[in-house]
Amino acid sequence: MFPVRGAARIRSFLLWGAFLVLPCYLVDQLSKLFVLENLSIGEVIPIVPGYFELLHVRNTGAAFGILQGLPDPFRTIFFLVITIAACVAIIMIFRATDDDSVFVKVVLCLILAGALGNLTDRLVHKEVVDFINVHVRQYSWPTFNIADTYLSIGMVGLLGYMLKGPRPKP
Repeated sequence: MFPVRGAARIRSFLLWGAFLVLPCYLVDQLSKLFVLENLSIGEVIPIVPGYFELLHVRNTGAAFGILQGLPDPFRTIFFLVITIAACVAIIMIFRATDDDSVFVKVVLCLILAGALGNLTDRLVHKEVVDFINVHVRQYSWPTFNIADTYLSIGMVGLLGYMLKGPRPKP
């Protein structure tokens, strides 16, 4: 089976999954359920008028709507394969890293939770449910969801960690 060190890392990953990935995933899915049950597509609920609102939209593509033109069966398979590959890579990085940093574990868990949240949408709805709309008057950021937030925070954190370089060993 796994060496003791490998088994301990798998247990660590499962604990992090249970206490961070799963709750983050559930928050994402429950927020989308709220939107699906309470807003029609295109409906807006102002939160901070002129700056922040809930806006129910659907995204068949990736971040910022890229790849929306792909035909449906290919698009679903493409995103399924990419997400599974990303999840496997995250698990391998989690398991292989010598750094026991809480920061690294948190950013990897956020990326995993975000990827799984959007994958669930693609499998259930054939598109991603987006609803967070941030804008300043006519200047608007693309509408996104909580899973996108996890992915963005996780990727920025991972990039920052990688750019910082390895920590010296004591």
